[in-house]
Amino acid sequence: MLIRLLLMVLEALAGFLSLALLARFALQWVRAAYRNPIAHFLVAVTDWAVRPARRLIPSAWGLDLASLVLAWLVQGVYLGLAHGLSGMVGSLPQAMGLVALLALLETLKLAAWLAQGVIIIAALISWINPYAPMAPVFLALSAPLLRPFQRLIPLVGGVDLSPMAALLAIQVFLALLSGLFGAMLMPMR
Repeated sequence: MLIRLLLMVLEALAGFLSLALLARFALQWVRAAYRNPIAHFLVAVTDWAVRPARRLIPSAWGLDLASLVLAWLVQGVYLGLAHGLSGMVGSLPQAMGLVALLALLETLKLAAWLAQGVIIIAALISWINPYAPMAPVFLALSAPLLRPFQRLIPLVGGVDLSPMAALLAIQVFLALLSGLFGAMLMPMR
């Protein structure tokens, strides 16, 4: 019971930190303006880890790879602790490889959830108040996600249905990730 509570708290902390690191990476990727409260919050929450990591993990193609790698490492540490505390560990090299792959899948899952949230918020902002102060941030984050769908799906009566198609695609991706995650855990049980 106590281990389950500890794992629940660790999962929440690891998920929050990984999501913040992924959001920081996404803001930098789309070149969103950093003069907004979300960017300030993300920098304040993650700067203690990203700054030292940048000395070891260089940027590439103009992307802050330190944030991305740190999100994966946070998930790896959590999953390693979770599997270690639950007694599901086999041989150490095999367990480390499996945890690294599971951490990658979990990071991809968090990125998909982040994309889903961004698309929903951007759609709501565009319908309710397109001139809201946070609108440029969410529109910048959602634009690369929606662009492929907007090329395929025409406006219907002046309404953009690409967010619905993008959300459906993300749901399919999440289902595939879930199945893969479960299949990878099967040999450990």
